Amino acid sequence: MTTFSFIAPFAPYRPEQLLPFAALAQWSDAHRLWQGQAVLNDPFQDFAHAAATGFRVPTGTGVTLMPQRHPFQAAIQAHALAVSSGHSVVAGFGPGAVSFQRGLLGAPYRSQLGAVREYVSVMRGLLEKGEISQEGEYFTCHSEFPLMPRPQIELGLGVLRPAMARLAGEIADVAITWLTPAPYVRDVVMPALRAGAEAAGRPVPRVAVMVPLALAAADRDPVELAAVSNTGHTLLPHYIDMLARSGITVDPGNPRGNAEALLAGGAFLYGEPAELAARLREYADAGADEIVLNVTGVHMRYGERASLTELETLLETVTS
Repeated sequence: MTTFSFIAPFAPYRPEQLLPFAALAQWSDAHRLWQGQAVLNDPFQDFAHAAATGFRVPTGTGVTLMPQRHPFQAAIQAHALAVSSGHSVVAGFGPGAVSFQRGLLGAPYRSQLGAVREYVSVMRGLLEKGEISQEGEYFTCHSEFPLMPRPQIELGLGVLRPAMARLAGEIADVAITWLTPAPYVRDVVMPALRAGAEAAGRPVPRVAVMVPLALAAADRDPVELAAVSNTGHTLLPHYIDMLARSGITVDPGNPRGNAEALLAGGAFLYGEPAELAARLREYADAGADEIVLNVTGVHMRYGERASLTELETLLETVTS
């Protein structure tokens, strides 16, 4: 059965800014509260703050970028969040853009897939076996990690293209996609996940899809909403390549044209509640286990109250 979650539609400057969304996750039928990557906040700390104030819900990071922390520190943060919240955690990671790697590390990973494999290997050894002895090209760790009772921690990978999807099939618990149209999930992501899982002799990972969307209204411009929430992604080479594979051509010099292409290609959804519910069912039919509602465009254009109302309406529609 496909579950519905939502991602906080902004990166909070102060942890208390997350609390209205944590409250919505707690009293609604949302399965999980997610946060994306940010610079001025840390999602693990924000979620722990929400738990300390009484909003204890399942959480997920979709995705935190590997250059920011060693996998030993990532394991500590995931463990601490699971214990403090009392709920499951999806600890989702990805290597980030090559430019981001260069800015923090001095040079990009020689092999993106190799770095991801080593990162997950360290985290899984620590969290599941209580120890790891790994001398890697990118991540070395020789350490023990006390195993204690805690809610489930799932290791997630950000997945856009076939090679990373296959790797996720081999080593991840959750494959996390962003801005991927439903047909692309069905025709590209799922076959690669299955191939990787079959090669490794393990179950196919769960699939969590981050879906940017907005409800139709007379005073809204869908192109504007698609642009304010996704222009940054359409400037990154790995997103440009993924979108091209899905039949969506974007041009870094044409933000409005890119937003129009995202709408036409089904990467950004816009419509009445029933229409959006039907479009979201396409993701479930494509193989998604968890659909994560992303109303960042609404939040950026109309503010917190509008985005909370939007999420409440959408959740009531899709979970009724």
